[in-house]
Amino acid sequence: MNLADIKLAVIGLGYVGLPLAVEFGKKRLVVGFDINQKRIAQLQSSVDHTLEVSAEELKEATKLSFTHELTDLTGSNCFIVTVPTPIDEHKNPDLMPLIRASETVGKILKAGDIVIYESTVYPGCTEEICIPVLEKHSGLKFNQDFFAGYSPERINPGDKEHRVSTIKKVTSGSTPMVADLIDVLYNQVVVVGTHKAPSIKVAEAAKVIENTQRDLNIALINELAIIFNKLGIDTEAVLQAAGSKWNFLPFRPGLVGGHCIGVDPYYLTHKAEAIGYHPEIILAGRRLNDSMGGYVVGQLVKAMTKKRIHVDGAKVLVMGLAFKENCPDLRNTRVIDIINELKEYNCEVDVFDPWVDAKDADHEYGITPIKQSALTPQAYDAIILAVGHSEFKKMGVKKIRALGKPLHILYDIKYLLDSSESDLRL
Repeated sequence: MNLADIKLAVIGLGYVGLPLAVEFGKKRLVVGFDINQKRIAQLQSSVDHTLEVSAEELKEATKLSFTHELTDLTGSNCFIVTVPTPIDEHKNPDLMPLIRASETVGKILKAGDIVIYESTVYPGCTEEICIPVLEKHSGLKFNQDFFAGYSPERINPGDKEHRVSTIKKVTSGSTPMVADLIDVLYNQVVVVGTHKAPSIKVAEAAKVIENTQRDLNIALINELAIIFNKLGIDTEAVLQAAGSKWNFLPFRPGLVGGHCIGVDPYYLTHKAEAIGYHPEIILAGRRLNDSMGGYVVGQLVKAMTKKRIHVDGAKVLVMGLAFKENCPDLRNTRVIDIINELKEYNCEVDVFDPWVDAKDADHEYGITPIKQSALTPQAYDAIILAVGHSEFKKMGVKKIRALGKPLHILYDIKYLLDSSESDLRL
């Protein structure tokens, strides 16, 4: 097979798959497949509820079609799998979406076909888990009848500057010839170029450590923030001073959630423990970052107590529910830890987030965010700025403070305000 022979299909049209399918759809014929019929209907009407791709961009992808019918994939010979790889309640990898997608592809796989995985996994997962599923459902032999590749996604939800085409792409293939072909394929849409890894396992490992490194760096800053708070030192002032050195890394404290940083390290630690190694540093960073919601509420309760604000029955406004700013993505948001912890203190919690879909919030967390029109002046004993949405920044301290009772606490987790404008900061 050469580049001209490739008939492409993208399996899974979420935050990762859709932008990729759109970029390829500007260059070559692509079938975008998703089992969610509602999602397909929306995309066929040029609507992307994730807000990653605009209606104009969808219309520009003139060679892209959408379907939920498996039979529409039978003409394809190269499949890019971009399904989620979450963790379960025990923080173990949940590979079912990946396995089911592999079963789907396996049912239509033909001799000579190529399957490329983009989902974040641990080193070895593609060849140890996915390939046997493809072989079982297709009856074909790996690297004899069909081939595989791995090219980890690097999508940053809500980021309009770093897109598919402007983020360097790691590629790999199960044979040298297939690796070359996959690399050429991605170079069609990635204008900044690619990095061809020597093996699928190397590419898998590279992806999983990208976010593990960020997770550990944020854990360090979170721990420093806890120490500085105990010392009565402003953490942001310390970081600004330290940041004057050319090689100081500009991380900030905060909640670590989302589908990548708060999840990927568990894939690596799962594999490490499977081969008999206990990864102490990585897990320590995870434990610290997972504890930050409880720490925030603990600090808030102390501040309320000092001001003689009754915690039991207090009304608290949490501003933001998405896992990051200017993005509707609710996956693995750690704001939920703050909300649940506040409820343990018998607080009445209102959540306001102009970005998230109320139905998604109710489905995922049993939360119905209030609308901006429902925000009542002087109603809250405490206000937590949990997500750095631009709308909150534009509101400014006066409008935010106006929502609090005459005596209240304003906790700015995201450094949206000046240090003098809030009562608490991380």
